[in-house]
Amino acid sequence: MTSKVKLLALGIAVLIILLSGETYAWQVLDKNSGQNNPIRVACVGDSITCGTLYPDDLWLMLGPKYLISNFGVNGATIYIHSGNPYVYTPAFKAAKQFEPQIVIIMLGTNDANPALNESNADFISEYTLLVTQFQELASKPKVWVAEPPPIFPNNSGLNGTYLAQNIIPDVQQVAKQTGADLIDVYTAMLGHSTYFSDGVHPDSDGSAVVANVTYTAITSAVRPSA
Repeated sequence: MTSKVKLLALGIAVLIILLSGETYAWQVLDKNSGQNNPIRVACVGDSITCGTLYPDDLWLMLGPKYLISNFGVNGATIYIHSGNPYVYTPAFKAAKQFEPQIVIIMLGTNDANPALNESNADFISEYTLLVTQFQELASKPKVWVAEPPPIFPNNSGLNGTYLAQNIIPDVQQVAKQTGADLIDVYTAMLGHSTYFSDGVHPDSDGSAVVANVTYTAITSAVRPSA
């Protein structure tokens, strides 16, 4: 079954949130709108979240007790002094207003650009701030931070070696400092360049791997009530 057919078969809702007088829409994936008190999952990230099938595949795997919303933003970074830090996006405000019980954050790919002149200390402190803002929500969500997938040769300026040597260890440090659980997408995708459409973004096969690793992490820690 193709991804389009899957989505049409199960249905898609759209979350509309008013922020500062403007209207923003995010995809909400809900397998059963009649489910009482579904577990609300916010997928936070960059184009690997908003531009691939990973959230859709995760939605299909989790089942009707979960409500998933995709708050990915193209080009988003952790680094506040870049052109598109996630904490300054409308999606960040919307994700908090969603009152999630689970937050999956996969950021750092766009920070793997040596031209940003970003220090490891900046990345860790700014990512920690992002995580703690979710942890302090009234809904008290459980937060996972995901090591983003490897970067293979590409035309975007993003550097796979920089990701491996700087971003991945920093993400691990953020998880340790905040008490967030870690999802190791990076290792699961190593050696699988054929799973990437452009060296950066997972294709349908790669998205399925990301979803499976994420699904395993969530379901090993969360037990929905019957």
